Amino acid sequence: MNVFGATVKKDAHVYPTVKIWLPANLTMQEGSALGPNVNVYNQGNVSIGRNVIVSQGAHLCASTHDYNSRLHPLILAPILIEANAWICADAFIGPGVTIAEGGVVGARAVAMKNIEAWGVYGGNPARKINERTWFD
Repeated sequence: MNVFGATVKKDAHVYPTVKIWLPANLTMQEGSALGPNVNVYNQGNVSIGRNVIVSQGAHLCASTHDYNSRLHPLILAPILIEANAWICADAFIGPGVTIAEGGVVGARAVAMKNIEAWGVYGGNPARKINERTWFD
């Protein structure tokens, strides 16, 4: 389904207070949710896999600037969040970051590097603090 230019699967859920900078750069798969007050700053592409939860107040930022250039040109760097991942409340996911399947970024953590599959990360910068075991 195409919603304001975003590709959002039928049973994905976007809360009404979510801010999406460029809907055309957002893809959401089945069963995923963007919670209240999530900020999707997607000048670059943001792809969200199946059954992903992005909790309230989280920030997904898919661009940056070249700070080594006097002109600070924009750099687009896509974010990929794979199936069954959880981005907890107020977490920040930086440009170019992949959250591998089942990965968790804890509340208020700052992920500026890739998150391993089924790893639990917390802090600023986010560091691995545990393993996630899948439940049925």
